[in-house]
Amino acid sequence: MPPPETCAMQPADLIITARWTIPVEPEGRVLDDHALVVRDGRILDLLPRAEAEQRYSARELVRRPQHVLLPGLINAHTHTPMTLFRGMADDLPLDTWLGQHIWPAEARWVDAGFVRDGAELAMLEMLQGGTTCFNDMYYFPDVIARAVDASGLRAGVGMIVLEHPTVWAQDADEYLRKGLAVRDQFRGHPRISMVFAPHAPYTVADDSFRQIRLLANELDTQIHMHVHETASELAESHKQHARRPLQRLDELGLLTPLLAAVHMTQLTAEEIALLAGRGVSVVHCPESNLKLASGFCPVADLAAAGVNIALGTDGAGSNNDLDMFGEMRSCALLAKGVAQRAEVVPAAAVLSMATRNGAQALGLGDRIGSLLPGKEADVICVDLSAAATQPVYDPVSQLVYATSRNQVSDVWVAGRQLLADRQPLLADAPAILARAEAWRARLSAARGSNAHD
Repeated sequence: MPPPETCAMQPADLIITARWTIPVEPEGRVLDDHALVVRDGRILDLLPRAEAEQRYSARELVRRPQHVLLPGLINAHTHTPMTLFRGMADDLPLDTWLGQHIWPAEARWVDAGFVRDGAELAMLEMLQGGTTCFNDMYYFPDVIARAVDASGLRAGVGMIVLEHPTVWAQDADEYLRKGLAVRDQFRGHPRISMVFAPHAPYTVADDSFRQIRLLANELDTQIHMHVHETASELAESHKQHARRPLQRLDELGLLTPLLAAVHMTQLTAEEIALLAGRGVSVVHCPESNLKLASGFCPVADLAAAGVNIALGTDGAGSNNDLDMFGEMRSCALLAKGVAQRAEVVPAAAVLSMATRNGAQALGLGDRIGSLLPGKEADVICVDLSAAATQPVYDPVSQLVYATSRNQVSDVWVAGRQLLADRQPLLADAPAILARAEAWRARLSAARGSNAHD
């Protein structure tokens, strides 16, 4: 065998070296002084830095000696345009917040321009916080998909379905028809997946659910829906349907691996076993649930049953941020408090929820969510040199319990760099922020607000 120096170097587009690399698969593993090799937008190799320098010749080399390299975070549930409602109706229970404030505001203000500007603000926030992929549910999915296309990020864009009229559609048939037209428009897009997004069991009728089930099975398309969010939702379901929402959904054939059920704060042991048996994913939104006092998702019990648990922020109207680092910390701490057991839901499991599990919930588990060769290179670097994250004994623990999203330095999606040294490379941040301020001034004036300039 010839000596290494005489072997031909393999070409690559990008090599990223970091002090620590967390591939997520296997869970909890940490690699010291490794290099990630990228070619044609995919991970070609992950190996010790010295070996990478001997084996590969890349057009670009990025060295991050004080950083963690890990998969991009996946926000498995949000409503991106609602950034423009951030802080507008705080400290209210869900029914009041939604029925008396958000739905009336949406009826008055939401149009294609509102959706575009709110989505762009959300994507800038998520990009700077290390989120590379998100699962969205809102009106004008065509506008959101175009914004995702321009941003360089990855998303599941919801084909929202309701029975009542909104600015986007008049009835369930029109919601589905228009959503499927958007799906056709973006079919084959490398970073956009269209997802059925019936709002909730209390806003969607059985016939619509049957149609969604048939279409989802035929098209092999994920379903994204709020389920068992509050106790009042269950009480109303008993009045209208004489059964709990999950039982109704199961009878309609919707509890399958295609379903990502969001919130799930009201669950019995039997329902947890049902979810596990059906392969349903649960999307946990701890901070939104806490702020709206919706209840506690039994994360430790779900995990023990083998249910795939992903993490989401919900919309900025009820969180009030899109910070997945904050969501990871809240998830871990809340789960321990609810279970009254400090050892449940450890940091490595929470990091999986924010990466690999989110990819699985979105039907993208074979493409993103971990640093395996062959997967698309959606990766981030996080600087741990700050006082708040020193000293580092366990980088996984440090990411979940101590790290701020402001420590994200670099972001790549499909091998394309979107954030470098904290600076966005595609997004026009000043213009996005100016449009957000214009909306604040407009909404504040209409509400008679005395908001400060």
